[in-house]
Amino acid sequence: AVVSTQSTGRVEGMVKRWLPALDIVRTAFNDRHEVHSSGEIIKFKQGGCPWKEHLYQLEAAADCQGQVKYVLYSDSQGSWRVQAVGVQGEGFKSRKPLPEVWRGVRDEKLSDLTGIPECIFVHATGFIGGNKTEEGALEMARQALQM
Repeated sequence: AVVSTQSTGRVEGMVKRWLPALDIVRTAFNDRHEVHSSGEIIKFKQGGCPWKEHLYQLEAAADCQGQVKYVLYSDSQGSWRVQAVGVQGEGFKSRKPLPEVWRGVRDEKLSDLTGIPECIFVHATGFIGGNKTEEGALEMARQALQM
């Protein structure tokens, strides 16, 4: 009974989250040049979802592995995140972490440092940052690409 409950939970997760996420990631991937001309930033319009494996597969199918550097999505509070895409199979290594000078800096100090209003934080390792607005998160990603 335990195995069957675990199996049922996995199947439900696949059907309710993982498979629908493929459509979300595919749409964001296909629209990436509208977000930034480089195609290195994608945005999930309806919030976060399980995206990493889908992104790796879509990049491989499009023969552009490693192109996407940052993913933007809203969080449960309505703020926005900019997350560095991990190197496939490399654990916590990011393709292009957020700039070192931003890491561990928060709130107004981060806004002053970046010149971007409404910053919330950048994690000490540079794998993720936050801004209160979608435009602010996008500007963080844009600047990070240039650094």
